[in-house]
Amino acid sequence: MKANEQTLQQIERILRKTAEKFPASDNPSLMTDIHLRVTQETGELVIYNDDDSEVTRCVVEQWIDNKDENFYKEITSILRRSIEKLKNVTEDLGLLKPFSYVLENDDKETVAELYVVDDDTVIIDEELMADLDQDLDNFFQKLLKD
Repeated sequence: MKANEQTLQQIERILRKTAEKFPASDNPSLMTDIHLRVTQETGELVIYNDDDSEVTRCVVEQWIDNKDENFYKEITSILRRSIEKLKNVTEDLGLLKPFSYVLENDDKETVAELYVVDDDTVIIDEELMADLDQDLDNFFQKLLKD
């Protein structure tokens, strides 16, 4: 699934609203995760804090009634790219580091850890890692031949 411009704008808007709720501070909150819960049938994207209290919500029209079996896998990369694009906003929250952005389904089950905000940790997108094993095998085979 390719996100349309409206979807990307909605995701960016909800990430900015979340950042407004947790402004940078000298006394950061001890919250450890920001939970992004997506309901496939309604297209609803709701952000929760660690206490399962709603922070903000929106409806992503492109996701309404999406029946794709790979729905969560596909939106994982969309959400991850949006978070990375707004890195200056999404990392500069009044939360004690490290904290994570976590994607959950509507049953509150973790689907993916989207992004870790820490000075030393980075999560690499699956698309970047695709076929890495094959590339390494080819490299080693070529190296052994030489």
